[in-house]
Amino acid sequence: MSDAYNQLLDATIQHLQGLKARGVRFVSVEQENLSALTRTPRPPAQIPAASVTPPPVPKPVERPVVQAAPLFSTPTEIPIATGPVLTGEAKVAAFAELRTRAMVCVKCPHLAASRKNVVFGVGNIDAELMFVGEAPGADEDAQGEPFVGKAGQLLTKIIQTMGLQRDQVYIANILKCRPDTPGQSAGNRKPTPEEMQTCIPYLHEQIDLIRPKVLVALGGTAMEGLLGKTGITKLRGQWHTYRNIPLMPTYHPSYLLHNQLLSEKRRVWEDMLGAMEKLGMPINEKQRNFFLKG
Repeated sequence: MSDAYNQLLDATIQHLQGLKARGVRFVSVEQENLSALTRTPRPPAQIPAASVTPPPVPKPVERPVVQAAPLFSTPTEIPIATGPVLTGEAKVAAFAELRTRAMVCVKCPHLAASRKNVVFGVGNIDAELMFVGEAPGADEDAQGEPFVGKAGQLLTKIIQTMGLQRDQVYIANILKCRPDTPGQSAGNRKPTPEEMQTCIPYLHEQIDLIRPKVLVALGGTAMEGLLGKTGITKLRGQWHTYRNIPLMPTYHPSYLLHNQLLSEKRRVWEDMLGAMEKLGMPINEKQRNFFLKG
């Protein structure tokens, strides 16, 4: 290998080691660059052996293995979290660095151009329970915080009914920017699979830093973005695993705002009871009987 190649490799390794020291565990790799790495290099032009002197065989140099973050065709192929569990100041610093990167992200130019705020996430970075929604709405885009509209207010009530406060859990979305709605003065739209795939590495880093004991996916779109599965009616109430963490899918709070049936409220609450049991939280008789017919 040429000296230029070795110098470039050494610089790359030093850069990655510097990122690792700051708590960064994932590096985005563009598809075209990843494809270029897998191509077979074109063999060099043949030079008559008599015209050159064979170079000395270099001694093998041991280098640290740098594992690139692979691209996956479906969310279900994403590996479990790896690496050391960060705590204390190291965790705070890593989370701050992640937030800084997310706040200036322009990977989706159309979303970056239309957003008012990047909606990174909110809550306790040491939380045992983490809620994941699909994308910010108009209220969230305006305030820069997830779940602050009517659906968010209902989520806060659900959390409080579980015996927790909003600042004891962590709340995030797959998409950190509100999906743009060209030509519309109001309303929201569902994020596309491409948008979610582009943005989800930020969520993966959040999950891997927080290491919650339980994840709750809020709504069918969130479930589709996380596991690539559709049909929230059939999926809710059944435990799944995501990045080696138990995942409970349930209805989005906005669904309950439009469907006030006691039976639907009870289904969501049963999912929350399941999350509480998985966390080993105490459940009193009043909590067990919420939204049951008299």
